[in-house]
Amino acid sequence: MEIHGFCDPRFARVREAFERNFAEHGDIGATFAATVEGEFVVDLWAGHADLARTRPWEEDTIVNVYSTTKTMSFLCGLLLADRGRLDFHAKVTDYWPEYGQNGKESTEVRHFFSHAAGVPGFDPYLTSPEELYDWQGCIDNLAAQAPWWEPGSQSGYHAITQGFLIGELVRRIDGRTLGTFFREEIAEPLGADFHIGMGAEHFGRVAEMIPDTSPLDPAFGEPDPDSITGRVFAGAPADTNAVNTDGWRQAELPAAGGHGNARAVVRAQTPVANGGSAFGVDLLSPEGCRVIQEEQTDGPDAVLMMPVKYGMGYAFPNEMMPMSPNERAMFWGGAGGSTIVVDQDAHVCLSYVMNQMRNALIGDQRGGSLGRAFYEAL
Repeated sequence: MEIHGFCDPRFARVREAFERNFAEHGDIGATFAATVEGEFVVDLWAGHADLARTRPWEEDTIVNVYSTTKTMSFLCGLLLADRGRLDFHAKVTDYWPEYGQNGKESTEVRHFFSHAAGVPGFDPYLTSPEELYDWQGCIDNLAAQAPWWEPGSQSGYHAITQGFLIGELVRRIDGRTLGTFFREEIAEPLGADFHIGMGAEHFGRVAEMIPDTSPLDPAFGEPDPDSITGRVFAGAPADTNAVNTDGWRQAELPAAGGHGNARAVVRAQTPVANGGSAFGVDLLSPEGCRVIQEEQTDGPDAVLMMPVKYGMGYAFPNEMMPMSPNERAMFWGGAGGSTIVVDQDAHVCLSYVMNQMRNALIGDQRGGSLGRAFYEAL
């Protein structure tokens, strides 16, 4: 396996872990990147962009990253809040009056960012991916629902719905869709090759998303279809049959439809790890960055069925998800394995992105091993 890119010599063990992911853990195409104090110290890519291994993974190959996309939605909210246009503690109805139906009148903006809003799924269910691409239909569905629990009382992973909830706030406040706002205010200034809704001109460099054919992790298993978890995932068709289509790539799906590579993820998120500035861009104020550390919920997540402590969007590491040895580091990940860590204390940002999925909702051993190797070298 030929490894491309660069790796600062002090992070040689990261390169070794990256190679092992191909030799021992089944990676087909993957990238890993990291910055320290706002400078890239690792930027690696290798493998192939398709299951048949006919297309090499190139420097500019991008792929769907599922829920790692959520952190880009968080950035949009942080930016609006930093500019005084969004108040995390305000009522959602201050910006989106139609949302205040059926017991959701008390929902605060911060509940959207911490999976505490009580609308983790669609009701009624969506029955095709094409329904996911209908923005107005999705937000009407969410606005009309009764909450599945009292807003703010607990977390329950809003796997797909979070992107529509945050995205509609952005649209109501700014007038632009979240994908456009992200591109113009964050991706383009920072040079981040990350897309939430992409043009057809990029299709030729998108890697195939490859499903995991191994059995589900017995620790997670098949959820009861009548449980909250079962209802969340049954109500929004989002498997690789949808992801590998032009419709998915063009749609703005701010919770799960972003496309990029590890370098792109890190370029977008590095300012948050460095007081708001990176790559010559002053994106946020230091105070605006620190907002992510404000604890929102801490306890068993009603959808993920594991304990999660959420800050403003991002989550803190815990024993089940040890993404960083620093307890104040923030992270998230995507179904299949992609990850992002923003460590404000160490001024570190790192990401792993791949196309071979594993049956895991939030990262897996491949990204975890790279993170451990990185911090050991650091």
